Amino acid sequence: MAEKQQHHFLIIAYPLQSHINPCINLAKYLISSTGSAVTLSTTVSAHRRMFSSISKPDQEVNDGLITYIPFSDGFDEGSKRGSMDFKEFISLLRVKSQPNVSTLVGDLAAAGRPVTCIIRTMFLEWVAEVAGEHGIPSVLYWIQAASVFAAYYHYFHGFENLIRSHADDPLFTVYFPGLKPLQIQDLPSSFIDTVNTFHISFLDCFRDVFQVLERDGRVLLNTFKDLEAEALDSINPQTLSLFTVGSCGPLSGAAGHLFKEDEKKYMEWLDTKEEGSVVYVSFGSFSLMKKEQKEEMVRGLKESKRPFLWVVRKDNREEGEGVIEIEEGGGEDGMVVEWCDQVRVLAHRAVGCFVTHCGWNSTLESLVCGVPMVAVPQWLDQCTNAKLVESLWGCGVRGVVDGDGVVQGAELVRCLELVMGEGEKGVEIRNKAKVWRDKALEAVAEGFSPLIRFGCSFLRKPLPKPNFYNRYCKLRVLQLLSL
Repeated sequence: MAEKQQHHFLIIAYPLQSHINPCINLAKYLISSTGSAVTLSTTVSAHRRMFSSISKPDQEVNDGLITYIPFSDGFDEGSKRGSMDFKEFISLLRVKSQPNVSTLVGDLAAAGRPVTCIIRTMFLEWVAEVAGEHGIPSVLYWIQAASVFAAYYHYFHGFENLIRSHADDPLFTVYFPGLKPLQIQDLPSSFIDTVNTFHISFLDCFRDVFQVLERDGRVLLNTFKDLEAEALDSINPQTLSLFTVGSCGPLSGAAGHLFKEDEKKYMEWLDTKEEGSVVYVSFGSFSLMKKEQKEEMVRGLKESKRPFLWVVRKDNREEGEGVIEIEEGGGEDGMVVEWCDQVRVLAHRAVGCFVTHCGWNSTLESLVCGVPMVAVPQWLDQCTNAKLVESLWGCGVRGVVDGDGVVQGAELVRCLELVMGEGEKGVEIRNKAKVWRDKALEAVAEGFSPLIRFGCSFLRKPLPKPNFYNRYCKLRVLQLLSL
């Protein structure tokens, strides 16, 4: 055991829920599969929200598995981006954070806990420089779909001009090597928006991600081979070393939430509903649902006459708009919460459909729980994920938007009936959702073979016997899903 504990992963996470959740899951799997120590570090402001009871904002926390130590990014009271564009913000974050993370690495070594591998999420490319300064290997953890990774890779390797020249034609088809055809409307929004400064800056940041990978091309991807085999095979292995980490399983009932869970007894409410009857609606931790979309969502939920559980974050409310107004507008048999434990909800027998923005974490969680989806993508990678859900995996349907990008109430009703109704298409979608659930569990139960190979390569250890890990990892996933 002492020999195993010599290896120490330091994971540096960008301070968003969509980055922190998969990092916590990755940490757990590294610990369980390699016996290594793992320290997870994000900004002081995010750390404080994760552990609201700590006496000092930079206090070290250990939950029995993972050690959490924050670093200061200069925004310890929370980010106030103001008029800064995204790239300017990322640049400032780097200036403030890089020396502090370097100090953290040195302090861990001085305390007898030397770091032997640093893992970073996107937009923290300077972490690779910190690792180089200390002579430590570094790896990118790609927390989006492998298909999106492949799309960015090919965009930056020969397809940028073609896509830019057809940006105004949503139906123009792009044929990336090794991938199924994608229309312009299916690509990440940053590829085609040449006006919005956020998208322009966002694309520049991704350009930086891939420039760093040209120097050190080791990448962990939060997906599994069966789910995105074509996308993974479309990348030249001599150019980049890709390791799939199985779906790093959903996070449930653990530290890591940046939002306070609603005190409403939503799980008890779900217990009163029939199997497969409830519509769960959430646009995640970052996307904002436009006022017009909320109004149409209320209309569609009311007309569908199906019970619903809807997450509407406090920061996604109009002035004067409260939970009661939204709840009453949606009909008698609905519940609106500010935040919930999404995995517990998706794993509940009563949930029959997930109306989702198709962020990658939400998409994976729905797949692992076998819940069919109605995709309502907003921007960035979500359009590509929605295409995968509907066309490649067949476990959901994408809502058709109007000229303002809003899914009308009548269209939502159509989608819900298609997914949850007794028609042939609905049965097919639900069956496909169950197939992908089983495949996801199998990918994890196969001993995390790519992940174990990755971990053991640093440990210089032989691969463990697969049978033991088959049993252990399957139990682990069932435990995380509360099944």
